[in-house]
Amino acid sequence: MNLTAGTLQHLWVRREVSPYGWFLGFGAEGEPEVHLPYGEVVGNKPEINTEIEVFLFHDDKERITATLRKPLLVLGEMAKLKVADFHPNFGFFLEMGIGRQLLLPLKQFPPDRRQVWPQKGDELFVVMKQDKEGRMLARLAKIDDFEPQIFRAPTSWLNETKEGWVTDVYRDGVFTLVDGGVIGLGALGYIHDGSMTHPLRIGQKFSGRVTQVRDDGRVSLSIRASKEVGRVEDADRILDFLKERPGGSMPYSDKTSADDIQRRFQLSKAAFKRALGKLMKDGLIVQKGNWTHLASAEEGSEENSESNN
Repeated sequence: MNLTAGTLQHLWVRREVSPYGWFLGFGAEGEPEVHLPYGEVVGNKPEINTEIEVFLFHDDKERITATLRKPLLVLGEMAKLKVADFHPNFGFFLEMGIGRQLLLPLKQFPPDRRQVWPQKGDELFVVMKQDKEGRMLARLAKIDDFEPQIFRAPTSWLNETKEGWVTDVYRDGVFTLVDGGVIGLGALGYIHDGSMTHPLRIGQKFSGRVTQVRDDGRVSLSIRASKEVGRVEDADRILDFLKERPGGSMPYSDKTSADDIQRRFQLSKAAFKRALGKLMKDGLIVQKGNWTHLASAEEGSEENSESNN
């Protein structure tokens, strides 16, 4: 039998050595022992010649050590862990319930997209694995890791607001796990860039509206308001943008490409056009060619032109 870091083991308490703690092993004498420090004991003190369950990990000197603290995950399992710290040379350190942290290496994240990296307090779904030296490490959970624990979203979720976590980021959107509450772990989802009001990062918790329940039980979500509410909010945002622009004008209109609109306003072209339509109906803007102008600025420009003539 092996004393493997990241595993729960039932071991026999062989002896106590003050001031260090207890030494544990499997049943047969002569087999390897592991140290259970006094500081790793919670609850009742172990008794000699009794069997106890311990979790094994590497201490600061790279020695296999035992603890009676219960971890939030063990080797090969998936769990949702909170980001406790970050080191620019190593990666993210995650709370795992034993007073020590689990490293999620930096190579798990795109080096050219730091804006999608987690922040302290974010929650990541990870699987515990080992490095070549047998030390505990984390990796981001993949769809295959979720499959055994997720459920198919019910059609009743359509248009409901749900909470969830971003599990991965792609060029045109993010994969998510939608919280299942009392039903279970949750259902898989996707949020397209056009359905966001701001970029989302891996591990970020969000609240979004279910816009589609797919045949495979996955869902599409939007963190934007409904079209009617969103149209007003988008119109206000565009109006504020115009007010800050020189001359109250911008080189964007309903003829602007969808990519340019997404890049500048984080809006789909359809949402952008709805907002412009509202502003034009309210008499607040006018369009000329590929430019949009504040109506007040345009009127002022015309008045100046007439007075000069």
